[in-house]
Amino acid sequence: MASIYILYSPLLDKFYVGHTCQSLQERLRKHLSAHGGFTAKVKDWEIVYSEPFPSKDEAYARERQIKAWKSKRKVAQLVQNGR
Repeated sequence: MASIYILYSPLLDKFYVGHTCQSLQERLRKHLSAHGGFTAKVKDWEIVYSEPFPSKDEAYARERQIKAWKSKRKVAQLVQNGR
């Protein structure tokens, strides 16, 4: 089982979209740990949305679809409407 997830940082007022085959809580823990990626800038990320998928390929395709929107407002609508 795989998932896409959307994280939100109130401090940055930004969303982060990703996918994982791990548990969402484990993936969030890694985002909050010391690393050099985009989410390392702050430690207030929270999971605000997720969708399960039967395969990693399907989850990755959905992640790419959401990222292609390039619209914070559209991502916020997805989070608010729950799909």
